[in-house]
Formats: sequence, structure tokens, C-alpha cells
Amino acid sequence: MSTEVNSLRNQTEPRKINNKDHKVDINILLNRVRGEQKKERKENILFLSLVASVIIVTGIIASL
Repeated sequence: MSTEVNSLRNQTEPRKINNKDHKVDINILLNRVRGEQKKERKENILFLSLVASVIIVTGIIASL
């Protein structure tokens, strides 16, 4: 969800346009996408580990 908010924020912020240079560096865009994907992977791993921990703790409590 935080990546959705960030991407919406990036879309709504006004862009500074440099009249001299209209080039887009693909490497910068690719690095930005890779960084977002890495952040999403970390969030997914954190969420899955939290869910697994809750299941394990519930199982331990239920077995007592």
C-alpha cells in the first residue's frame, strides 16, 4: 500500500522541466523500478513471516 501512495505522490507532484535537455536516462528509471520491487519483496517477506509466526504461536497455545 505504501508503494501505491508513493507512486501516486510521484505522479501528482509537478515536474521540473529542463528546456535544454529532454533526454530520459533508462538506467535511472530501471534502478527506480528495481528499488521499488526490492522494497515490495521485503514487505511481502515481513508480512508472510508475521503470518507464519501467528500460526505457530496459535498452534503452540492450542496444543497446551
